[in-house]
Amino acid sequence: MNETTKPGRSPRPSRFRLKSIFNALGLIVLAVIAIGWAIPMIWAMAVSAHPPDEPLSATNLWFGSRPTLENYATAFQIAPFAQYYLNTIIIVGGILVVQLITISLAGYAFARFEFRGQNVLFFLILLQLMVPASALIVPNYSTIRQLRLFDTLVAVMLPFFGSAFGTFLMRQTFKIIPRDLDDAAKMDGANWLQTLWHVYLPPARPAMTAFALSSISFHWNDFLWPLVVTNSTHSRPLTVGLAVFTQLGEIGAQWPLVTAGTVIVVGPLLLLFLIFQRQFIESFLHSGLK
Repeated sequence: MNETTKPGRSPRPSRFRLKSIFNALGLIVLAVIAIGWAIPMIWAMAVSAHPPDEPLSATNLWFGSRPTLENYATAFQIAPFAQYYLNTIIIVGGILVVQLITISLAGYAFARFEFRGQNVLFFLILLQLMVPASALIVPNYSTIRQLRLFDTLVAVMLPFFGSAFGTFLMRQTFKIIPRDLDDAAKMDGANWLQTLWHVYLPPARPAMTAFALSSISFHWNDFLWPLVVTNSTHSRPLTVGLAVFTQLGEIGAQWPLVTAGTVIVVGPLLLLFLIFQRQFIESFLHSGLK
């Protein structure tokens, strides 16, 4: 009998072909999903470059006769988007800096210290993950009013200085670090803060990067809470500023102008992801493998 006709030899090529077919189908499905996600954004960018003196129609839905940046210039003239950008950067950056401090300290305390009621307290912190943010608007608003912080940047940031998800993430990350390193740091005379800074935080950078990227994305796009506690230009972020911009009387149904304002808001975040997409994916992979 020829060796190629022996039993057990023929299924291998068929399994290989079947696997290749499934891989190709998977790539096709992913490509269709990617195109479906990208079309609305591409259309918004195209319409934002549509000449303002040319109406949109079924036969003229994209760039029009000539692409132009006139809509962006008009948007910046009508609304103070520069101030909105500054407010958003301060809000997102301020929240992130305080969160990285609080979640590192809380995660280190839960991972390495033992104290009475530790498990109960950690369980109560995790319960916050099950409470929607909208359910806390009324008590948070009452607190902001009592502190006389209404219509300030601090009012937008204050409820988010702590993070239950971040505390959980850092606790799990710190628990994996060997205690031998902790003991070695104590023998060298390091206190708990020096141990945290030099021993625990360097291996936790992937987890902190993953948390930082998710925090920036969430608070850049946050709308409801800033809408409740802001009432003037000097404290509005981009999301609330865009809502006010679309309701101005001179805007009306000028969709090129509306889409230009939308791209102004989402453009930096999209550009940030495109630049750091590899770090974004790798940070979540590494934090998940831990």
